[in-house]
Amino acid sequence: MADEAPKSADSSSAVHIIYTEKPQGEEPEAFHIRTLASVLGSEDAAKEALLYSYKNAASGFSAKLTPEQVAEISNNDSLIIEESLSNVMSRPSAAQFTYI
Repeated sequence: MADEAPKSADSSSAVHIIYTEKPQGEEPEAFHIRTLASVLGSEDAAKEALLYSYKNAASGFSAKLTPEQVAEISNNDSLIIEESLSNVMSRPSAAQFTYI
């Protein structure tokens, strides 16, 4: 894997929230970066994609990921991945919602 270029986020990236189990014996942000690096190819790419590390009420992180990266990280059964609501609401189809 040392010869591979990092799989960094591109223009097709969207913000996703990834929920994890609370890491034991490791700082949450370090665990989140390590989890992302396993998909993105490097710790630097993971740090660039990481937007926020959740540590208190929930354990997880938000990151900009391409559809391919989401598919790859989804192979990890211990993670729950969802697209950020702000991404969903900014789509043209979101205009179909009626706000009361």
